[in-house]
Amino acid sequence: MNKSKNFFGAGKNWRIKVLYILILLIFGFYGFRLFTLQIIDGEEYKAQADENRISNISVQTERGIIYDRNGIVLAKNAAAYNVMITPADLPGDEGATQEIFRQLSEVIGIPVSRGELTDEVVTTFSPCNTDLGIEQIVEIADTNAPYTPMEIKCDVDKEVAMLVESKSEEWPGVTIEVEPIREYPTGELTSEIIGFLGPIPESMEEYYTELGFVAGRDKVGYAGIEATMQDTLAGKNGLRVVEEDVAGKVIRDVEPPVEPEAGLNIKLTIDTRLQQAAKAALVGNIKWWNRWFNDVRFTNGVVIAMNPKTGEILALVSYPTYENNRMARYIPAYYYQQLSADPNRPLFNHAISAEHPPGSVYKIVTAIGALNEGVVTPYQSLVTPYSIFITEKYSQNDTGYQREFVDWKAGGHGQANFFKGLSQSVDVYFYKISGGYGDEVKEGLGPWRMSEYAKALGYGALTGIELPGEAEGLVPNPTWKRINLSEAWSTGDTYIAGMGQGYVLATPLQILVSYAIVANDGVYMKPTLIREIIDSDGNVVKEFTPTKVWDVTKDPLITVYDDNDLPTDEKKTIEPWVIDMTQQALRMTVTEGTAMTIFQGFEIPTSGKTGTAEYCDDIAQGKGLCDRGTWPAHAWYVGYGPSDDPEIVIIAFVYNGTEGSSVAAPIVREVFEAYFALKEIDEGKQ
Repeated sequence: MNKSKNFFGAGKNWRIKVLYILILLIFGFYGFRLFTLQIIDGEEYKAQADENRISNISVQTERGIIYDRNGIVLAKNAAAYNVMITPADLPGDEGATQEIFRQLSEVIGIPVSRGELTDEVVTTFSPCNTDLGIEQIVEIADTNAPYTPMEIKCDVDKEVAMLVESKSEEWPGVTIEVEPIREYPTGELTSEIIGFLGPIPESMEEYYTELGFVAGRDKVGYAGIEATMQDTLAGKNGLRVVEEDVAGKVIRDVEPPVEPEAGLNIKLTIDTRLQQAAKAALVGNIKWWNRWFNDVRFTNGVVIAMNPKTGEILALVSYPTYENNRMARYIPAYYYQQLSADPNRPLFNHAISAEHPPGSVYKIVTAIGALNEGVVTPYQSLVTPYSIFITEKYSQNDTGYQREFVDWKAGGHGQANFFKGLSQSVDVYFYKISGGYGDEVKEGLGPWRMSEYAKALGYGALTGIELPGEAEGLVPNPTWKRINLSEAWSTGDTYIAGMGQGYVLATPLQILVSYAIVANDGVYMKPTLIREIIDSDGNVVKEFTPTKVWDVTKDPLITVYDDNDLPTDEKKTIEPWVIDMTQQALRMTVTEGTAMTIFQGFEIPTSGKTGTAEYCDDIAQGKGLCDRGTWPAHAWYVGYGPSDDPEIVIIAFVYNGTEGSSVAAPIVREVFEAYFALKEIDEGKQ
């Protein structure tokens, strides 16, 4: 019996010990976990808790304003008014809330209830771009963040905003948000220069986030000055570090707020009045010719005006263009698609990005090179019939074949020296000095030396103007052709290149620069659109200083080639007398050459060069216009004045304009007239 008691007593003690051990293990486990959470990982969990209750609020900055040289506003910040509802601030009584919705609906034109909140609708919901009713929008906002205001209707009229604001006591929870948007007072007149804004691209989101910008809210430059001067104009967002409760309501500032820094303002070199005159001249002449032909033949064009002594761009017109105010709040998909599908490419800046054969305006390259290299002398006369034949060869040992090169003038020009050749744009004269012609011109300029003079005059390289998308153009030579076309350079290629045809391509800005160099006695001044950078208080942060790129008469830029057309280490300049002879010839273009008729009676002496450039691009091929010998042609004219002391150089280009003297030259004359009339007004003479 005693044994039995001892057995059961021992069993009972064993079970109690096991129970104690289990209790100790459980308490030990939770104690260790508590120690781990509070001591070992305490800081990490505290940081996570802080992260849940502490938020960073970006305070939007103000973008800089863009002015023209006379202080006319070209881009500014305007107020857009959005009707907002904060769900947590609405009345607790459902009937009172419905009455607010009903009254608000009558004011803003959005129904109280519309649509059904499915998972798909909620997932794809976007404020300001929805067909949902007020109730549905508020329900989404109440579910996500009841203390955060939600847009009910965006960009309402100021009168509507003021009415809603006046009802603030009667409509608790309903407020007006003032949102800055970009406004372009001159709109389409300057859109090719100013550009427009757009949302931060996904590919650039990380970059802009590191700079403190907010994707989905802040906008960045997509085109024009808005894009290239983004860092200057954008400013810097401010920052609030706040504590929020679980519903997202701000309780307090945890740190002192960092105030936003406004973007800097920019004053451009553009004169809006001249810009308007230049655009009117270009568009007016294009429309006149289309009416005259009873056909839409001329579809796009360019006008640029620049001060050759400083490089300041006074006007820059690319036609057609777009209305950048339509991109102010957002970029409408239908409008962007319409612009993108237009074959005349209104989003494309034709002034700096379009590469065209320059035709006869390129002849100053050949002319200057031929004089400087001693190919001909200024007064040496050459016989210039209607056409000449040369042997087209692709190598020294090639027997070749006879190829005819014709002049633009039936019957030819008779005897022509340098001055007549350039002023009357004598094609045969330039054929001969480009590639040589028997004993009359034993050795022409040739492709290698021609390319050197082209580059010295600014061709084949970016100018660095403050606009996106500038093209380099093309100055071809035998190496380029062999690499890119897998063909040998032919003798005919040289004759054609000297005329600005064949593979030669240039932008209107590059051609303008080449004439500005000649007008400025050989000094190349960098083209610019920026005159001043100003802070919000009107203080000049950075003032424009003309930048000299080089002086062709002093800086040795021209590589010297030996008798075998191999480059040497020697470089040379262009002689000042060569520039002087070229200036004289360009003046003769207006007094007795191809521009004489157009500029007859114009009192201020100007100089210039006409150009008619044959082309065969995708558009011409699509229209079946590229029959050999009857290619269509672009129209060019470049002029500067006054001839003895140039202060403006102007280029006009008309796509498919057929002839420079009759189509492009009148445009330049109109811009000259506007410039000098404005100058008299500014000087108080009128």
